[in-house]
Amino acid sequence: MISIQRLEEILKKFNKIKIAVIGDMMLDEYLIGKVNRISPEAPVPVVNIEEERFVLGGASNVANNLKSLEGQVRVYGVIGEDDNGKKFTSELEVKGIESDGIVVDDSRPTIIKSRVLSQGQQLLRLDWEKDTNISKEIQEALIKKVERDIDEIDAILLSDYNKGVLTKYVSESIIKIAKEHNKKIVVDPKPHNFKNYVGVTTMTPNRKEILDYFGLNKFNSEEEVANAMKQLKKDLQLDCVVLTRSEEGFSLYDGNYERVPTVAREVFDVTGAGDTFISTLLLSLSAGATLYEAGVIANMASGIVVAKIGTATATKEEILEFYHNELK
Repeated sequence: MISIQRLEEILKKFNKIKIAVIGDMMLDEYLIGKVNRISPEAPVPVVNIEEERFVLGGASNVANNLKSLEGQVRVYGVIGEDDNGKKFTSELEVKGIESDGIVVDDSRPTIIKSRVLSQGQQLLRLDWEKDTNISKEIQEALIKKVERDIDEIDAILLSDYNKGVLTKYVSESIIKIAKEHNKKIVVDPKPHNFKNYVGVTTMTPNRKEILDYFGLNKFNSEEEVANAMKQLKKDLQLDCVVLTRSEEGFSLYDGNYERVPTVAREVFDVTGAGDTFISTLLLSLSAGATLYEAGVIANMASGIVVAKIGTATATKEEILEFYHNELK
């Protein structure tokens, strides 16, 4: 564990750090209402909608997490030339997230996921998306925006939801730019895209993702976990690997293996916990934390958000309060 003085020292630097978030931008819509009857047309509930709200989703939720922790954030991704795209950029503006890295593509819709909820239960989800790769023209436009801003960026976070933005070409081009300018670059990957990320600083797969990458069903021992992380580090030429393990905490491998248990008090909803973890990890690393220190701080932030309902974020104040109440 780290001392409170060290924690405060790291957190204090967050507001000076500029992070570029690149990936699949989405908008989450919540339609909330009451169910009082079943439809006469089909055996489904009729929901009388009382509230509609929009929340940044996908890679933009990562940006929202960074902003909640007082980091400076720019986003780079693709939206459609549609009303949902306007709602998306409006949400970015409300949050104070720089959006001039967004490319508008009139051949694709803005990704939106609409959830219908009643009495705290999700009844239905509707997705509008096109998950084929973005065109070569749009890929080039995205890369040029990153290249334009690279001197004003301290670190890069690639957030891969496998919706067609982080193609092999885009990923490899951005990694090359980052390495040429000595910038840290971390990835939250999807298993069949792992090999797009050769040479990044670190990646944060979850247990299922690393199992899928190696074609395994489960790990039978900590030794197997450590060996998988060692092999992944070698395969992809990473500086280190951070494995998120849900209720089991997380593991680190940078030549040495270490497992750190979870610090969650109660788990109500794991939605977005991975986004919180990688956001806090990168900010902490960029603030001068060691890998272990960054992992511990990210673990605390994740422990905070899983105790909240829905896609949530953590703040620096909440991390300090959590430390004082749970870990002192």
